[in-house]
Amino acid sequence: MKRVLIIGPGGAGKSTIARRLGERLQLEVVHLDQHYWQPGWVETPKHVWQSRVEQLLSRDSWIIDGNYSGTLGTRLQACDTVIFLDLSPVLCVWRIIRRRLAYRKTNRPDMADGCEEKFSLEFLSWVWNYSRRSRPKVVAMLKANEQTRKIVWLRSRLDVERFLEAI
Repeated sequence: MKRVLIIGPGGAGKSTIARRLGERLQLEVVHLDQHYWQPGWVETPKHVWQSRVEQLLSRDSWIIDGNYSGTLGTRLQACDTVIFLDLSPVLCVWRIIRRRLAYRKTNRPDMADGCEEKFSLEFLSWVWNYSRRSRPKVVAMLKANEQTRKIVWLRSRLDVERFLEAI
């Protein structure tokens, strides 16, 4: 594992597992949220974002966490391993609420500067509906790449802990 992509719904723990895995494998961890968002939650223009992702992928090794479906295909082609956190919507929403309380009026360590933790019904709706709306596309992409990439499918907190212990 030299180029690891971590994906899954918001609140699944992508940044946490990325950090923990990075410590174990001694690989650089890249949180896409830090590269996508500008202060005040301003989105990066698409052409700039695509170029930025390609620069990040050009490094010899990395662990990258984040969704951003517009660049998922590019990231899948560049990685050797995909970790898909396929956790329940209830757990993910709970974690988002807990995260909001923990980082109220501050930045999370995995977020871009100037993007204080916020709570939005739109984001909660996206997380709650991830299994129905986004997951089928992600699963199809993973199945299309399972012959050439190692796919690690983690469906529970216990799966995550067992995976990390085995590293």
